[in-house]
Amino acid sequence: MRNVEPSRARSIRIRMALLCGLLALGLGIVVTGAYDVAVRDGEAWRDLADRQRLRRLHVTPKRGSIHDRNGTPLAISVEVPSVSVDAVEMLRGIQEKYASMRIGQYAARIGDALGLPADQVAEKLSRRRRFAWLKRRVTKAEVEAVHALMADEQRYPIRGLIIEGEGRRFYPHRELAGPVLGFVSPDGMGKAGVETTLDRQLRGRPEEIRGLRDRAGRLIFAEGIQDEAALAGHDLYLTIDQAIQFIAESELLSAVKTNEAKGGSVVVIDPISGELLALANAPGFNPNDYDTSSAEQQRNAAVADSFEPGSVMKVFSMAAALAESTVTPTAQIYCEEGHMPIDNVVIHDTHANKWLSPTQILQVSSNIGIAKIALGLGERRLHNFFRRFGFGERTGVPLPGEAAGVLRPAGRPWVPVETAAAAFGQGVSTTNLQLAMAMAAVANGGRLLEPTLVRRITDSAGSALSESAPRVRRRAISPRVARVLAEMLSAVTEGEGTGVEAAVMGFRVAGKTSTAQKIDPTTRRYTDTHYVATFLGFVPADQPRLVISVVIDEPTAGSYAGGAVAAPVFRRIAEMSLRYLGVRPRGTKPVDLAEVAEYAKRGDPAQKAYAAIGARPAPGDRAPGATSAERATGPAGGPKVRVPELAGLPLREVLKKVVSLGLEPVVEGTGQLASVDPPAGTSLPAGSRLVLVFEPES
Repeated sequence: MRNVEPSRARSIRIRMALLCGLLALGLGIVVTGAYDVAVRDGEAWRDLADRQRLRRLHVTPKRGSIHDRNGTPLAISVEVPSVSVDAVEMLRGIQEKYASMRIGQYAARIGDALGLPADQVAEKLSRRRRFAWLKRRVTKAEVEAVHALMADEQRYPIRGLIIEGEGRRFYPHRELAGPVLGFVSPDGMGKAGVETTLDRQLRGRPEEIRGLRDRAGRLIFAEGIQDEAALAGHDLYLTIDQAIQFIAESELLSAVKTNEAKGGSVVVIDPISGELLALANAPGFNPNDYDTSSAEQQRNAAVADSFEPGSVMKVFSMAAALAESTVTPTAQIYCEEGHMPIDNVVIHDTHANKWLSPTQILQVSSNIGIAKIALGLGERRLHNFFRRFGFGERTGVPLPGEAAGVLRPAGRPWVPVETAAAAFGQGVSTTNLQLAMAMAAVANGGRLLEPTLVRRITDSAGSALSESAPRVRRRAISPRVARVLAEMLSAVTEGEGTGVEAAVMGFRVAGKTSTAQKIDPTTRRYTDTHYVATFLGFVPADQPRLVISVVIDEPTAGSYAGGAVAAPVFRRIAEMSLRYLGVRPRGTKPVDLAEVAEYAKRGDPAQKAYAAIGARPAPGDRAPGATSAERATGPAGGPKVRVPELAGLPLREVLKKVVSLGLEPVVEGTGQLASVDPPAGTSLPAGSRLVLVFEPES
């Protein structure tokens, strides 16, 4: 600057100072801004960056499966494709003035591919969100159509469409145990049945993972999943037996249709463990198509519907009297010849009787007899024993909507007429499951158990997390009283009992019928047109394996009595279930097929085969290939009887007539008598078999 004039040098120095000041000011602004971005507002900017370059994925675990007691899958989760859209990526690079037109074009093409209304698709695209479902659980053809829309061969390929797998609940046995299982909504939440009560165990633990995405929004890198076990819910193993459940549902549905009933339910229990082997409801529903069913079909009537049980309560009224020694099995009760006034009410019996024993009171279902026993017992003790048997409180079964029933009017004791009515099941209400558990207490020697529905819970690796065990709630009656009561209940299905239609060949059945009047909601009085038919019992009576409770709501075709409507359902379920479980009548032994074959080589196969299994052949059993008349014929030379005309007679009358002639009836099917083999008019030796085939009314 020596050679520069002083005035110019001063000007240069001023300009340099100004420039340096400006540079320093700019640097200060940059540093301050960097400090604000990196330190003071760093967290917010980092979140924004993450939102722009990272994609958070909420990984929904695979829902656990539901199995029956033998491991047969009842509910499983399968992967199905669903289509979503990234509208931001779809419209990237399109000028705003053309966006609306392009949205309309894309919506029309996407709607054609997925079978959706174009305006519905356009509305989702107009929101311009990074994620929106277009259609969930699409078909293979729809997947191919979406792939075609995205193909580069298209003149205007559509970007931003995403096809990804999504879990869907599948029930391989369709309607089987539908109300027990429930269903799963599209958002993955369990609805109804065990799907909702055990939803937390089935869903597992969701987890979030992060991934980098490119300019097009595609995932290009993902962090590892910390806990792979979180991606699978627990598996449930129910106590339900698929085979027994199928038997119960089939027979229940057949009975509801045949009797033109409003509905019904069946409960089958192992009385020793309290395990529920079947919970059948009619009408039911298919969980795969739950959106086409009504709330009425989805409801589990066996646990959610309470009703006045009627005469089956006589079992527990009698148990209370026997336990308190206010009556003995050999006592004689005067039954007033069918009419007895109490307070301002007259109690009636279906059949007029004078003197009946406690066994006969149960056998012919005398209201007056059990009312007198209950009045002698007293309302307080009767109420206490009803409580001991679990009435008026929930059983605790893990199913939604369980009703507790009503045991007594609140706030005051029973008056005599209420005590008498409660003894034969009026003025109280219960559920089918409560009835079954109470009868199980009689069958197992007096222990009231908690019902068990979930047998085992395992993790995704198959390791058991919990296992059920029988849980005794309380002792209802002593083993001695239970044995006496079981013997008394066996008379109901024998001789002149009201439940002879429940008798199972080769086994003694203990049970009780009920034909309960329903209350008209308009008049609040008992109606003569609507009934609930019930049969509650266990088999075998001496060593119980099954407790079965059958409830048919409002049968209207023909008879409405429990002995005619519900008892045959009990018999058919018991017969097939006992055979399935391998329970043989007492006095038989397993068949040795090799021994039978050896006997067949030596002589009459039928005679030798019966000898092999330790049974006596019925008169007339012959070798295969014999005619029907030969199979039915008894020993030659005996007295002859003529097969009568039996068409149009009810089952009970047919059996009485055939037995009175000295013939052995073999009953097949239910309903009306369809055929007799050999036919009417055939002469047969006494003791011959007569095959009676019954078919449901058309």
